[in-house]
Amino acid sequence: MTASAFDLDHATTFLIELLNTPSPTGYTKAAVALIERELETLGVKSERTPKGGLLWTLAGTGEGEVAFSAHTDTLGAMVKEVRPNGRLGLTRLGGYDWTSIEGAEVQIHTQTGTFTGTVVNTRQSSHVWGQKLTDLKRDETTLEVRLDALTERAAQTRALGIEVGDFVSFDSAARLTPEGFIKGRHLDNKAAVAIFTGVTATLLHTPPRCTTHFYISVYEEVGHGAASGIPATSTELIAVDMAAIGEGQTSSERHVTLCVKDSSGPYDHRLGNRLRAAAKQGNIDLKIDIYPYYGSDASAAWRAGLPCPAALIGPGVDASHAYERTHQDALQATADLMLSHLKVRP
Repeated sequence: MTASAFDLDHATTFLIELLNTPSPTGYTKAAVALIERELETLGVKSERTPKGGLLWTLAGTGEGEVAFSAHTDTLGAMVKEVRPNGRLGLTRLGGYDWTSIEGAEVQIHTQTGTFTGTVVNTRQSSHVWGQKLTDLKRDETTLEVRLDALTERAAQTRALGIEVGDFVSFDSAARLTPEGFIKGRHLDNKAAVAIFTGVTATLLHTPPRCTTHFYISVYEEVGHGAASGIPATSTELIAVDMAAIGEGQTSSERHVTLCVKDSSGPYDHRLGNRLRAAAKQGNIDLKIDIYPYYGSDASAAWRAGLPCPAALIGPGVDASHAYERTHQDALQATADLMLSHLKVRP
């Protein structure tokens, strides 16, 4: 498939807006509301699950029900402590290395309002600490949030309404480059969500071969996003998430990848082969990869007892769980694979 009705420019614009909408795991209401509004503009009805996820369904022309799953929750943190100096100690939401958030701009979402700050370490100035800064191990004890507020003591910080348990989101700093690269935190997995809305718009003009469900989970980063929410009548589940790039991997920023195995084990071979066939039929350069330190919504759904076959695909993303980057070509290729699997032609 060399071209499709998938509106790449609109999907990219929506992706940038979604990336700039805070949604750390457990605090995703604004992002879910943004997706709902995007669907409303398409005339598509969606429903929130009791767990806070989002589900919508498009009727198909034949038998079977394909479910696509993505997640809009992201890496983030919560306030673990208000330190004596008025700064905030953090506990992680999701699996990232502490070094990846040093210098990140953040928002603290309290019961009464939102504050801004920056993640710094306890020996941040090289002019003061010299080699001790270089040697410092970055972890929950040495990183803290420096608030953009007039506070130097714990009591002053608490007087602002900031307390243990408040959510902390990392600013995405999202942008599109002239070369078509999309950069920002949280492409995992907002890239797939933007693809879903674009594919949905395409399917409104050309119905899929079967009933098609789109599910957006909100707890994937902590392992149980799609443990519930996937329609029980689904005959296939295809999780769409980032394809991690690095040494020893085949994934690419400009391509879509089929992950055949991750930390949960192999995905369904038959469904994987159907996706390979869809790629061939659509003239899509499909990469095949394995991620030893990865889990997906498909993994969570299987562990929860979903009886249908499951697979994992997604656009290539560089520097996963840090300041990430992908390319518009990868968004297009992922959308094309989904549409080819649904037997939609341009």
